Amino acid sequence: MIVGLGTFVFIAKFSSPQFFVLRLEQLEKKGFMTVRSAKTYLIEGFETAWNHSSFWSLVVGGGTAGFLSFYLSQRIMQPLDKMKDITQLFAAGDWLERMPESEIPELNQLSASFNRMASSLEDVETRRRELVSDLTHELRTPLTVVRGYLEELAAGNIEGTTELYLNLVGETRRLERLTRDLQELSQAEAGYISIDLKSFDLYPLLESLVIRFADQLLEDGPILTLDSPSVLPSIIADRDRTQQILVNLIGNAIRYTETGTITLKTEVKPPYLWVSVIDTGIGISPEDLPHVFERFWRADRSRCSYSGGSGIGLAITKRLVELQGGQIEVESTLNQGTTFRFCLLLA
Repeated sequence: MIVGLGTFVFIAKFSSPQFFVLRLEQLEKKGFMTVRSAKTYLIEGFETAWNHSSFWSLVVGGGTAGFLSFYLSQRIMQPLDKMKDITQLFAAGDWLERMPESEIPELNQLSASFNRMASSLEDVETRRRELVSDLTHELRTPLTVVRGYLEELAAGNIEGTTELYLNLVGETRRLERLTRDLQELSQAEAGYISIDLKSFDLYPLLESLVIRFADQLLEDGPILTLDSPSVLPSIIADRDRTQQILVNLIGNAIRYTETGTITLKTEVKPPYLWVSVIDTGIGISPEDLPHVFERFWRADRSRCSYSGGSGIGLAITKRLVELQGGQIEVESTLNQGTTFRFCLLLA
């Protein structure tokens, strides 16, 4: 509309007078000397000039507007066609392609959002494959052990002993623990775990956990201590889920701390109460640190599940903290120790 109106005004302003002057010159050649005698011809001349101007305005304006419309539509359609081709590549399993930048700001924003979505989907697909691979590995080992024992028993090659049956029970419990952790992780990530937020004093829970785990530690093992004032402000949290978080973190610290100390420390920083589990264990390397809360992650891949756990505990812990409105952090220095800290809202 702007191009059409602008063309019309431009041609009407500059062309119409020229057409009209041309008409007057024609009248002059015919010998009209007065306005009255030339009235009819003047009106016809004006109409002719106006018609010519309107015609060329329509032609030039319509042609220009059509060309610009085609050009702009092509500029818009090219990135959209590119996006369509990339989505087809995604459907075929190729996640490498990304949208290039566009000169049109709105399309450039769309491309940036599309690329972020593509990266997120690629990450999800990668994690899905890793999860299937890790889960297959986790299940294969105990199933192979159980099948091997049962085949040997059935063939009569070995005799059933108490130790053998205890090994079979251990493998089945390992499978049971893995499936339970997987179910709990799935529920936590989907938000299906019930969280009963209430106000309670955290210190008695910390004290009972220190006593509970201290009884399980060997004499030459790490020393578990509590660094907290006996009077703490109440927090808003789920007591059972908070205990589960602490059990996971303390158990993880004990698993990787052969000697030294493990300290439970509290710190009040309104509006949160921070709880830290500090150990002097083997630590985590900088390249592994960003992955500690991922499913099936272990700092030492060579460890078996007997010493390294299922690799799901920290993922569950992180989700349980987030469901209670808190956050969890980790700091570690290789061969010096690791600190896990999480916060919960004050009452």
